[in-house]
Amino acid sequence: MSKESAEIAAHRAAGRGFSAAGVESFALDAGSGPTVVCMHGVPVSSYLYRKLVPSLAAQGLRGVAFDFPGLGLAERPEQFDYSWTGLGRFSVAAIDALGINDFHLVIHDIGGPVGLEVAAALRDRVRSITVLNTLIAVSNFKKPWPMRPFELPGVGELWLASMIKPAFRVLMRMVGVHDMNAVPAAELDAHVDLLKLGDGGKAFLKIMRSFETTEAKQALYASTVRDVPYPVQVIWGEHDTALKLKDHGQQAQAITGVETIHRLPGKHFLQEDCNDALVEKIGAFVGAAD
Repeated sequence: MSKESAEIAAHRAAGRGFSAAGVESFALDAGSGPTVVCMHGVPVSSYLYRKLVPSLAAQGLRGVAFDFPGLGLAERPEQFDYSWTGLGRFSVAAIDALGINDFHLVIHDIGGPVGLEVAAALRDRVRSITVLNTLIAVSNFKKPWPMRPFELPGVGELWLASMIKPAFRVLMRMVGVHDMNAVPAAELDAHVDLLKLGDGGKAFLKIMRSFETTEAKQALYASTVRDVPYPVQVIWGEHDTALKLKDHGQQAQAITGVETIHRLPGKHFLQEDCNDALVEKIGAFVGAAD
């Protein structure tokens, strides 16, 4: 077994393990005050929020980010339901297991659909939703090119095997991070280690092959962000080439009905190089909602 990197060791030390729905997982959990639950997507984990959670805590909030089964430091059960529905059920159990009552949601990437599953199940406990480079209009969603190979048996396994650290850095430069100088290479590399930890990424492939892009799901998700008793905001990385502002961002604006998309000068993973601006917008929004 290879030695754990300093970055992952620091990440592990910054959080705690917990159990929910029969699965062992991991959470970053810092601060006190109104709780902000941050939902990650793929191919990442709670590690994506390693800067944002303590920054929220510094603003007098409780920041929480936990790993979905199959990703990060969470278990990768063979028989788990890795669909958005299954991950949503786990997330509801995780929120209860972490002792969270009312909460504000930050949803990103496929953490959007999963987070909106949570909002549908715990509607009376949601205090606000921040929509961040994600998908709500799922019925017509076409995966961007870096994601498509994972769908195909055999091809997906080969594509995953090719995702070594130098290749991942190139991918992040193309679609993920606008200012690569803001993120040490070792921290980008940690995403790869966490993706493949324990099972080589097999559970990740199950997630990628379990998207629920149906009209029924889109209607469910729309019902959690439009004409709801809590405020909703949309923040977008204006240079995102995977979920583009002019397509997915404007779809999110249309479904939520918000007047403005708050644009930040980043690509898909704003948490990496736009953390301070992101925390400022989330903090102000949560403060106004409470």
